[in-house]
Amino acid sequence: MTPEQVEALFTTSEGYRFARWGRALAPVVFGVDDATLEVIRAAIGDACALAGLEMGAADPELGANFMLFFFREWDELAEVPDLGEILADLPALLARLKEADAQTYRTFRFDRDGAIKACFSFVRMGGVLADMPADALAMGEALSALLTWAGTPPLARAPDGRIGARPDIARLIRAAYDPAMPGAATDASHALRLRARMEVADESG
Repeated sequence: MTPEQVEALFTTSEGYRFARWGRALAPVVFGVDDATLEVIRAAIGDACALAGLEMGAADPELGANFMLFFFREWDELAEVPDLGEILADLPALLARLKEADAQTYRTFRFDRDGAIKACFSFVRMGGVLADMPADALAMGEALSALLTWAGTPPLARAPDGRIGARPDIARLIRAAYDPAMPGAATDASHALRLRARMEVADESG
């Protein structure tokens, strides 16, 4: 992976924006049965282990700081109590998501240093997602919450059938959570540091 490819992973129309979690991740999942919940929690645990990120039962400030909502239609979110306190101008947002036929929506909250302190992820279980294996969907959501990606990080299946991050993406995640790296960055030169940290990990690994 080149520095330019690393940079592209965190660059949107608003520029370069990188952030990682600055606290333990405390997830809560809505809209799934018990069997699917276990798959999702296992995926979150695997993602946290990859990053060296602690997964706790509760955040002292927010309680749950990683909320995942699964549903069939965007209109269902209008009935969720207090969701308007999380998503600003909820009716207008839902209208835009419906018009775009969006499958997912994700938004982050950041602490005063710019690190992630909360993630809210919404998944409409229709279209292509309806046929996606549960483990792939769960791991995709878990990995997407680890960093402020510009898109969805690619997945790969290991020979034993387990699904996870593609090897180069896994190395990048480990490098991003290295204590020597900052919790947030808006200068694209950060991508050079991140790629260099990946090389250090490769040489030592």
